[in-house]
Amino acid sequence: MNLTDIKAIPFYRKRKKRVGRGRGSGIGKTSGRGGKGATARSGNETKIQFEGGQTPLFRRLPKRGFNNPFKKRYAIINIKDIAQFEKDTIVDFGKLKDAGLIRKVLDGVKVLGEGEIKNPLTVIANKFSKVALEKIKAAGGEAKILS
Repeated sequence: MNLTDIKAIPFYRKRKKRVGRGRGSGIGKTSGRGGKGATARSGNETKIQFEGGQTPLFRRLPKRGFNNPFKKRYAIINIKDIAQFEKDTIVDFGKLKDAGLIRKVLDGVKVLGEGEIKNPLTVIANKFSKVALEKIKAAGGEAKILS
């Protein structure tokens, strides 16, 4: 074995780009920074919304609407989803979650009246629509409202 037989180990790391090392390097003179101005200087960190001193777009557009921080968000469930439970079952948050009908309880559960229900159930929720209450009572069930 001679020194001429040794193969170079493949170099897995990319070499650091060395700028400003003459024209022949391809990144000499302005070192890839273009012409003059703030972007050519070191330490230039303009924000992404900066438009060169012009009033930025987000300040030119009018502000609209209001987000109520106290708004309640309910997990929505329909009568047709509750209808799958057995007769005389007490349907509460736990049962709905185990059945995969709701993911999170959020600020509570609201029952809406889409679909039909045949078997009597006791449904426990924070809110009910009028139609949902009528359908549950018509099937011989009970609706308990949590406050």
